[in-house]
Amino acid sequence: MWGALVDYWYYTNDTTYNNVTTQALLSQVGPENDFMVPAQQFDEGNDDQSFWGFAVMSAVEKSYPSPPSTSPQWLTLIEALWNTQVPRWDMTRCGGGLKWQIFNTNAGYDYKNSISNGGFFQLSARLARYTGNQTYMDWAEKAWNWTERVGLIDNNYNVFDGTDDTINCTAVDHDQETYNVGVFLYGAAVLYNYTNGSTVWETRTTGLLNAAAYFFSPFPNATNIMYETICEKDSSCNKDAQSFKAYLARWMWATTQVAPYSRSAVMGLLRPSAQGAAAACSGGSDSVTCGSRWYTNAFDNVYGVGEQLSALEVIQGLLVNDTAPPLTGPNVKLVATASMSSIPVPTAGATKGPATKGEGAKSVRSRGAEGILCICIAFVAFLS
Repeated sequence: MWGALVDYWYYTNDTTYNNVTTQALLSQVGPENDFMVPAQQFDEGNDDQSFWGFAVMSAVEKSYPSPPSTSPQWLTLIEALWNTQVPRWDMTRCGGGLKWQIFNTNAGYDYKNSISNGGFFQLSARLARYTGNQTYMDWAEKAWNWTERVGLIDNNYNVFDGTDDTINCTAVDHDQETYNVGVFLYGAAVLYNYTNGSTVWETRTTGLLNAAAYFFSPFPNATNIMYETICEKDSSCNKDAQSFKAYLARWMWATTQVAPYSRSAVMGLLRPSAQGAAAACSGGSDSVTCGSRWYTNAFDNVYGVGEQLSALEVIQGLLVNDTAPPLTGPNVKLVATASMSSIPVPTAGATKGPATKGEGAKSVRSRGAEGILCICIAFVAFLS
């Protein structure tokens, strides 16, 4: 949520929610300023920590107002967070990778999932682009290569949920969620930009954008409207999953700023989704509470933090063309890439991945952003 509100300020220049956003971010920095809060030891995973990092990294890149001088500053915080994840790169099994969980007492400690490794990849890419530090670039490439090698990213750039390190990552859970392809998409687009349009990162960015089409067009009369394929149609999405569309929308919109050739393709998918989301935000006693299924063109009486957040992200991104790309630090001088022809709007289902779990894969559902959503619930009434 707080990353969304940093973006809201950036898109609109409305400071209404800045105080509560800053307050929320600083409330979770922990004693070492790395977003490791002792009280969350039995809940916090690498993915949860990364989501705090995404918000803080956006604050850095968008010159969001600095914290009080008595508090650690945004860049210091994100660097401290990243420095806690590097030592967790686990070479004891699977030849690397981050585990889902940080603490070995937590369920899922033996699971290495895409959102944890994708979070580390994206933060590494964004820090490389902002600072020009080669160490961040090296780790971004290492995280990508590992994820691809164990099969969490396939040849068609489908991104799958995770793998079990007790079997040395020899099988993959082939479930697909919106935010997994999104986290890698934006990281790849950032590196396309940072490498001044390298063909390697262009191919990966385009491939991931095409793979994202799997999450659009649930029915012939709902073309190019986003939905959570794994759970939305049968109403089985949990609270976390209700927020996943928010992150894919955020990162698709952000991709257009660092890989401008993707703009028309992204607009072709997200504009209809935003229209559907707006129609779904018509319920509740205030008549603006947002529902879950954007393709129904109406409020479906399924509502909560995740539904509000998803609608906000897909709708506010329509302002992306009126804002400048994310900033870089003084040591980075990017060269404008040559103009490319716009790529076509991806066709839904063109790169659809396997529908079943990999045999032997651990059946552990992703819990990305759970820690953030729990904390955000306290602010729902304030933000409504």
